[in-house]
Amino acid sequence: MNKNYYAILMAGGVGSRFWPVSTTEFPKQFHDMLGSGTTLIQKTFSRLSKLIPSGNILILTNEKYNDLVLEQLPLVKPEQVLLEPAMRNTAPCILYASLKIQKQNPNAVMVVAPSDHWIEDEDEFARNLQKCFDFCQDNDALMTLGIQPTFPNTGFGYIEFDKSDTNPIKKVNQFREKPDYETAKSFLEQGNFLWNGGIFIWSAKSITAAFEKFQPQMNSLFQKGIESYNTNKEQDFITINYANAENVSIDYAIMENAKNVYVLPATFDWNDLGTWGQLHEKIDKDENNNGVINAKVVIENASNNIIRSDANKLIVVDGLHDYIIVDKEGILLIYPKSKEQDIKRITKLANEL
Repeated sequence: MNKNYYAILMAGGVGSRFWPVSTTEFPKQFHDMLGSGTTLIQKTFSRLSKLIPSGNILILTNEKYNDLVLEQLPLVKPEQVLLEPAMRNTAPCILYASLKIQKQNPNAVMVVAPSDHWIEDEDEFARNLQKCFDFCQDNDALMTLGIQPTFPNTGFGYIEFDKSDTNPIKKVNQFREKPDYETAKSFLEQGNFLWNGGIFIWSAKSITAAFEKFQPQMNSLFQKGIESYNTNKEQDFITINYANAENVSIDYAIMENAKNVYVLPATFDWNDLGTWGQLHEKIDKDENNNGVINAKVVIENASNNIIRSDANKLIVVDGLHDYIIVDKEGILLIYPKSKEQDIKRITKLANEL
């Protein structure tokens, strides 16, 4: 296993569209969302460990989730968990982790990966990641793994690559914001657009140089703590200074500005498990397309529903079609799948009661 390989595992999100299972106190990455026996963060850590030494995997998360991370990932030492004292989107935490890694190993190449995505073909993922690592070791490149679009999804950003590029790794022309349906359809028809899955690969040298060039103020802020990184003074510096960083994504801060951006079209299956509907796609279904997780059910005259319960409770469903049915402690959610994007709004209303 290559000691120069590192991973930054992003585990600070709340996953509010998976309410009532996913909550601020216990977000979706720490749940066994598919009833597979492992949580999403455990599955992601295991997948990355096939290529990366477990001691080189850093977990970026909110300070309130520290105990959850250490409980669910027993191979992780406390110093591998980077605690964000404030929510500042992805750019500041990636810069912080990259500087920390670079100080430890100037020859490092790293992958930045969300902790809550689902990939079944882990061997193919490892092969794709190895190609990216090889490329970034030999080139000054900021890379991303682009996901092959299967339908005109309006919920993802897109990556447009150079159509004339016949190499397996493509030069990126530009990143495109989440489109409307007609624009998404035209992207698929053109054939040189990929979904932006938020998986990035680069060398420590390339990403820190990019921050120096495109985010000088943020870079200056985190460079001030360089002496403290990987020492017992690190957390004090972060606690005092982290909230002063701009709230900005890595896409907007770096990737949309840089000229040395490349993409490898992924050859593995992928699901970002962002909504109950996307979860429904991944689980086993009955002959009427009803998906059930951790529940005993009697289903009649019902189709295309997803049903989940954490309690030892019998759930009887009759006459419902295209619904999300979730029983969690003091909350019962019965909600149309067609309106699942509104669950985030409903969560706020429920929290006010």
